[in-house]
Amino acid sequence: MPKAYWVVTYRSVKNAEAWQNYAKLAGPALAAAGGRFLIRNTPAKTYEAGLNERVVLVEFDSVDQAIAAHDTPAYQEALRVLGTGNIERDMRVVEGV
Repeated sequence: MPKAYWVVTYRSVKNAEAWQNYAKLAGPALAAAGGRFLIRNTPAKTYEAGLNERVVLVEFDSVDQAIAAHDTPAYQEALRVLGTGNIERDMRVVEGV
């Protein structure tokens, strides 16, 4: 079964404190759900329409596990703490090859 990945790119952070509070909860929540952080950094170089904003890549053993991680009470609490309008990001679940 192919692994799956959360691919998250941050376009802007409008409230750094809310984002930091989210991160304190989200990291442990995703690890408890079987996620392994592979990338949590800004790009070394951007090309084409790339933005020089934070990128997060989290690996899971399957698509089902990656989707289930999003729906756990612990991760939902992290999202609640983040609130709305504090960050603009793109998040997707992608199946590996």
